[in-house]
Amino acid sequence: MAGSVACRLRPGMAAGGTGMKRYVIFAAIGPLIGGLLLLFATTYQSGYWAHTNLTEVQKFFVVLFKSLQYSYLFGLLPALMMAAIDEIICHIRRVGPGGRVVIVGVIGFLATAFMYGNRGADAGVLQFVLYGLVGLVPATLSSWLANKFCAPVTAETKPASA
Repeated sequence: MAGSVACRLRPGMAAGGTGMKRYVIFAAIGPLIGGLLLLFATTYQSGYWAHTNLTEVQKFFVVLFKSLQYSYLFGLLPALMMAAIDEIICHIRRVGPGGRVVIVGVIGFLATAFMYGNRGADAGVLQFVLYGLVGLVPATLSSWLANKFCAPVTAETKPASA
């Protein structure tokens, strides 16, 4: 054997870091919340919620769980792209956690609003906002959770070794 080459960490990155937690958070939360909001936006625009009773709400959740696999199928890649944007912004020192959540949310809002919001006969401000919320809410929630659970280890927060 020629010898082993040790993997070196970048400066400031702790061993056993939180490299992939951010992507797992975005992949788990994004398609679930995005699919729920997308279904809500389309049912709201179709007039489904005009005369609501308990059976209508039950049908809504049945459709949600039946279409959940498609939410993950088509929402996983955009969620991971938002996680990559969040990761990139995380490395900009001038942008704090709150600013990062806002930036990621605005990018998510604009991406989904322009992708879905101007389609069909009902194109208007309400449709633009409803479809924008489909990207805004999962992006901001995932970015906030990633900030909460993937905080970088600094000299102040590093546990003392015995």
